[in-house]
Amino acid sequence: MSGSMQTQASIALDASRPQPALRGHGSPEQIRKSAKQFEEMFIGQMLQPMFQGLETDGMFGGGEGEQMFRSMLVDEYGKIVARSGGIGVADAVMRTMLEAQGEHRQ
Repeated sequence: MSGSMQTQASIALDASRPQPALRGHGSPEQIRKSAKQFEEMFIGQMLQPMFQGLETDGMFGGGEGEQMFRSMLVDEYGKIVARSGGIGVADAVMRTMLEAQGEHRQ
């Protein structure tokens, strides 16, 4: 096996093993909160490109201030979308985090 293939194989094996550092850390409520925060950030990042090329009216908008605060506005949009039901990312992240801790039961 070549060095590159061996490295990829060892990475895959390491990724499939439960990580001992994760065991027992974080209650389900804390994990849920972290997963929701991740979804908020993810949605905000997905929305960013939609607003990058927008031109604004020079009289009542635009300028350096709007450029500076637009990313914060888009992040808030992401939070609103996530808190209004989201897109399912938080549920998937939470399941994965619980499985990594060995606490996931079906």
